[in-house]
Amino acid sequence: MEIDFDELDRRLVHALQIAPRAAFSTIAGVLGVSDRTIARRYARLRSAGAVRVLGGVDPVALGAVQWFLRVRCAPAAAVPVAEALARRPDTSWVSLTSGGTEVICAVRAESEADSEALLLARLPRTPRVEGVTAHSVLHAFYGGPDSLVAKLGVLDEDEAARLRPPPAPRRPGPVRLGDGDRKLLAALAADGRTELERLAAVTGWSPTTVRRRMAELRERGVLYLDIDIDWRLFGVGARTLLWLSVPPARLEEAGTALAGHPEIAFAAATTGPTNLYATVVCADQQALYRYLTTRVAALPAVTHIETAPVIRTVKQAAARTR
Repeated sequence: MEIDFDELDRRLVHALQIAPRAAFSTIAGVLGVSDRTIARRYARLRSAGAVRVLGGVDPVALGAVQWFLRVRCAPAAAVPVAEALARRPDTSWVSLTSGGTEVICAVRAESEADSEALLLARLPRTPRVEGVTAHSVLHAFYGGPDSLVAKLGVLDEDEAARLRPPPAPRRPGPVRLGDGDRKLLAALAADGRTELERLAAVTGWSPTTVRRRMAELRERGVLYLDIDIDWRLFGVGARTLLWLSVPPARLEEAGTALAGHPEIAFAAATTGPTNLYATVVCADQQALYRYLTTRVAALPAVTHIETAPVIRTVKQAAARTR
């Protein structure tokens, strides 16, 4: 469904990025409209697929490994391979690039055995897969709980401060998930604004236990709340993946600089033939050209760059890094 977006839509989305589970009455008070208006706008945007609040899981906090896979396929095989990868519960996004002959996806492997099975056994033996390149994420410079909406947002600092929840204490350490945790995370991945009573019914816990466990998982760095949006809300839409090579001694400098660019939705250091990956969101191809020839060109010590425009998104926003 095509809808026209206006300033209130953008203000609401920015508010949700700051406080994803805030009551509509709280958001309405900051935005200066009625509770009913906010509820109606949110329902409209959500039904159109323009915004969704979701619970994300940081795989690093669970001891898992995040892989970016580049799967080269025969042209007729790319879509079936992409759709098969999208059906896997351990993939967070799947995209088609390179004129439709390459599938790129993010996969979470919870053990060495999972990585080995996927990279050495399953994918290479898939008919008409011509090659697989794997990049494991070593360090995220931007992404996960950091959202591009924070860079594009339209609320002023006073409005943002009124919405921003107090920072949660950080309690690093190993985390073991039980069945109830997994049910809780699955429900939040589907809808990060699911009410406590519904989460209690899903997990078999009391609402008080649900609230406490959500807080614990956030403090441990396992759970974060994010929003998935239609980027046309903010006048951008063209998504491009960048693969860069930087000397290791300059990687931290280059990655930090890249993460500060307003066009960057995700940036990370990786293993593989290139060692710096980024997701870029621009208004159009002309804006992408300007970005590549100005901000990217000014990055320190980049020796190689490859661009891969996304031509189709098959899956996005499950338990994700971007």
